[in-house]
Amino acid sequence: MKLERLYKLAVETGISTDPRGAKEIKRVLKKEEDAHKKLKKAEKEGYDKDRLFNPFADTRILNGDPKTNIKKVMLGIDIDTSELLLADRLNADGGKIDLVIAHHPSGRAYANFHEVMALQADVMHSFGVPINVAEGILAPRMKQVAKRVMPVNHSKAADAAKLLGIPFICLHTPADNCVTDHLQRIFNRKKCATVGDVVDELEKIKEYKIAKDANNGPTIVVGSKERRAGTVMVEMTGGTEGSKHAFEKLSAAGVGTIVAMHFTEEHLKQAEKHHINIVIAGHISSDNVGLNILLDSIMKKGKEELTIVGCSGFRRVKRTK
Repeated sequence: MKLERLYKLAVETGISTDPRGAKEIKRVLKKEEDAHKKLKKAEKEGYDKDRLFNPFADTRILNGDPKTNIKKVMLGIDIDTSELLLADRLNADGGKIDLVIAHHPSGRAYANFHEVMALQADVMHSFGVPINVAEGILAPRMKQVAKRVMPVNHSKAADAAKLLGIPFICLHTPADNCVTDHLQRIFNRKKCATVGDVVDELEKIKEYKIAKDANNGPTIVVGSKERRAGTVMVEMTGGTEGSKHAFEKLSAAGVGTIVAMHFTEEHLKQAEKHHINIVIAGHISSDNVGLNILLDSIMKKGKEELTIVGCSGFRRVKRTK
């Protein structure tokens, strides 16, 4: 499979599982296309043309010829210079790794990753929060995250990949969309009576079983297993945690339990204040679910099997033959 084919299939899968829906994604891409047409010639020279088909700022090819043929991939949740050196060492011993994939964004994909947070407003809206309110709550948080990321050395890992001559890509929101879509479908179908039932459903999933065996399984951090779950909302996509002020609006809209990868202590205090149960499914385990579903989709649509070497917290779990 060519690198560009793998990349575009990942984006395609991310779009098909995006909580905003096809109509909104089409609007977002059309808006980008219109803005591009209005740019002056000098402005177009530095324009990232991937934005015209890829609505996920945190997913990009960071190094390598798009025409590179990919057969064997090393994939990790976090990829830094150390993992790239590991790939180089494995190749020196005949490992034949053609591509390194990071889940968490790096390089230019990290510099702009706050942009993907915009989809969180649509998630809130789908649970009954007016879109104008959702966007208003989210806007200050997006600015906060953008400022936090500004001073980071974004290019560190990408520079290492270039020096080592290793193709390098990061796939973030497409994978997070996959796990969000997968879990939300389960909870919409199961209608869990209690928060304990929510945890039981999560523990049926292999990646969460693996995490539980490593003492890092799904955990109730607000509420108790006897509390009634009410409407269950999965919040696992959109870059990072949203605004701590969202809980009041979500509670008023009827959300009873939120299943998430992680929340800050301030977020948890607000959830408790507004009587929303919180289940932390697990960060790395949830990333594993999303990546595994994404890989299954890429290989099915691409009609080619890839050999996956897991590292940095990733464990391959196949859901398709």
